[in-house]
Order: sequence, then C-alpha cells, then structure tokens
Amino acid sequence: MKGLLRKSGTLAVAVAAAAASWLAFFPPELLKVGDGYAAKIVCSNVFLAGREPEAVLAEDVQAPGHPLLKFVGVAVDRDQQTVTARIFGFAAPVRAVHRPGFGCTVTAGATMQALAAPAIGNTAGGAGALPSPDINWPEGSKADIEPAFQSLVDDPELAGPGMRAVAVIRDGRLVAEAYGSGFDRDTPLLGWSMTKSVTAALVGLRVADGRMDPEKANLIPEWSGDDRARIKLADLLAMQSGLAFNEDYGDVTDVTRMLFLEGDMAGFAASKRLEAAPGARFSYSTGTTNLLSRLWMGTFDGPAAALAYPRQALFDPLGMTSAVMETDASGTFVGSSYMYATAQDWARFAQFLLDDGRWKGRALLPDGFVEFMRAPTAASGGDYGSAQVWLMENGIRAGTGNFPSDTFWMLGHDGQAIMLVPSLRLAVVRLGLTPSRTGHDVQKLNAKIIEALD
Repeated sequence: MKGLLRKSGTLAVAVAAAAASWLAFFPPELLKVGDGYAAKIVCSNVFLAGREPEAVLAEDVQAPGHPLLKFVGVAVDRDQQTVTARIFGFAAPVRAVHRPGFGCTVTAGATMQALAAPAIGNTAGGAGALPSPDINWPEGSKADIEPAFQSLVDDPELAGPGMRAVAVIRDGRLVAEAYGSGFDRDTPLLGWSMTKSVTAALVGLRVADGRMDPEKANLIPEWSGDDRARIKLADLLAMQSGLAFNEDYGDVTDVTRMLFLEGDMAGFAASKRLEAAPGARFSYSTGTTNLLSRLWMGTFDGPAAALAYPRQALFDPLGMTSAVMETDASGTFVGSSYMYATAQDWARFAQFLLDDGRWKGRALLPDGFVEFMRAPTAASGGDYGSAQVWLMENGIRAGTGNFPSDTFWMLGHDGQAIMLVPSLRLAVVRLGLTPSRTGHDVQKLNAKIIEALD
C-alpha cells in the first residue's frame, strides 16, 4: 500500500509538473488574452490616471471580468514604466509599456515600433497646466451649477452602479457634475468605443484638409485585385464594409485577439475576408475603426506628423489637456478603443460636436460633417449613423419618447455613454465601470435631464 501511495504521489507530481510546463511554454490563447487585458488596463490606469495597481487589478480587471482573471497577478516597474501580467504567477506573461504622450501598449511578443519623440506638450497628463478652477468651463474647470440638473446626477439610482463621472452640458455651460469615490474632475477615464467617434472626427479633419474623400475606394494595397477593393471610406465609417469580424467578448475572438495580442491591429483587421457586399450589411466592428486610424495616419508624409496630429489639430484647439490616444505596437493609434480623458475633456469634445465641428467660432470640421456623422444608414435599419455614432441606445431610438430626432450617442464598453442633442444644446457624459449585467439604463438619467430643461 505504501508503495502504491508513493507511486500515486510521484505520478501526481509529474502530472502537475507537465501541466506547469505546458502552461509555461504553450499557454492557451485565452490565458494570453487575459494577461494582455490585465497588463493593458493596469498600465494605463497607473501611468495615465495615477491609480494604484492593486486597486485597478481588483476593481477594473478581476471584479467584472472572466473568472480566470482572479488568478492573474501583475508586476509594475515604475522606472521602466512597464506592467507585466502572469496568470497563476508564471504562465502566459504579457507586458504593457507606457510611452509618454502615447499611453500604454501591449507587446505580447510583438516588435515595438520606435515612436517619434512626442511634440512639446504631448506628454501624459496633458498639453499644459490643468484648467483653472476659478474660470468657468470650457476655458477653465469651474462648473456653473444648476440645482435641477445637479440633483439628478447626484441620484445614485440614476447615475448607476460603478459611476465614476457624470457631466451635463447645456448652452455651452457645465451645469452639473458628479464623481464616484476615488475619482474627480482631474482623473482621465477610458472611453472604450466612444473613441470611435473621436476617430471619425479625425477623419473629418483630414477631409477638411483635402486629404481624404468618403467616396474613395481602393483603400488598402493588400486589397488590390479582389472584391475588397470596392470598399469605400464611407463604408468603413458606417460599419458596412462587409468584412468578417467577430465582435463577441469574453473569449478568444477577433476583437479580443486584436486588442490584447496583435501588434498591428489594423493589419489584422485588413486581413479579414469579405463576407457581404460593401454597403449592403451593417456589422459593428472594432477592427473597422482601427483601419480608419491606419488610413488617416497614412495621409501624412511620415509617422511623426501623424502621431502629433490628434493633439495639434483637435485636443489643443479644444483645450483637452488630459486627452491621450494610445497606439498599438506598430505605432498606429487604437482609434477604436483606447482614449483616456477627464469627464470635462470628454464634455469638451461633445460640445465641439454640438457646435457642428466648430470651436470658438472657428470651423475645424467641414460644414455639415456632424450632420453626416449622425445621418442614419439603411444597412443598420436606422440604428447607426454614417460615421461612428449610434442613433439608438438600450432600445430607445432618436425621435421616440422625449428624445428629439437629432439625438445621437457615443457609446463604450461597461457603461461609457455621451448623449448629444444639438437642438437642445445638450450633452450628458456618463463614465464608469458598469457591466451590462447590472441592468443599469443610462437612458433613465438622460430622460430625466431632458424633462428638467426649462
């Protein structure tokens, strides 16, 4: 019996060692995706938002995520500005690297593109001093509080679980704001897919510069000679390119592989086959927007000018001193998902769209471009606009209930939302960590704010 027990123990040790070796040298892609996600989120929140890594790992990564993420640990090197994540303490290590001015990038074995030195003022933390608390928004950070709106954003049921920031803009004024515990008006927050609308604006800026045309086809050299050459820039903007892309989250799919394993995200999206005729079918795709980033960046003579463009052409003119758009390892902005900014800076971008792409009387976007962005597309059945915005949120369409027909939304993962109503001169910014399983409906807050208008 003792011999049998010894043999059983030896076998168990051998099996455990074999399993550990397999995980160390041939980790399943699900584990690599999880470590990539953890490394990226912790890195950005530590080096951009100034948060503590333990809190970010527990609150932002493990609490709302896949059960396996409970076994992920991170190591932060503040001198090298890196974060390395390992599941079970040793398996599937993935590193994210912070580069001032360009945020954090997941390496996942990819060769990091040497980025041009950031332009003066393009460092993390903003282009200059924080807006003065003694000057009214948007020039400063002082709110012009109206009690009717402030009482609504202070209501925890309306603001929702995991709320980190809410800001209400009316007639060009910041009339209400609220922040969750541990967050304030100076905390940059991730917009997730709200970043897509910023990318659409960058495309619009290049249209205004005469360097892009929504009707242009033959966009990508590797598409030459096949039906993908028929895809127009307008098809990409409207999410109707016809390219195959699996947008499901929670497992290893096209979107999770791209965001947390691929060094060249736009190249990954460009490699996808055509599964529908361009312009015929709506299919929401994060890969599509990263193609847009590659395309607008390619309108410059070199990467240095492209990398400096968002700050020089958009963030600086709007006073968005906190805004940082992050790149992938190839040096292309992840225009689908990775922009951090304070709630007040997200609100500045919203005001810019409310003003049809004008800021302080100066036209930055082509006339009518914002109207084009929110024009409904037939392929989406009216749910989506022509350029990276939504016309429906949580089952409510623009033009129904008390939501005017010109209402549109910027929406992002885990509860990021900006409602814009040009006819009411109104925008509501809501940021947080609110997974869909909580059942929170931001439209209840939006509807109450519309009801409170004079």
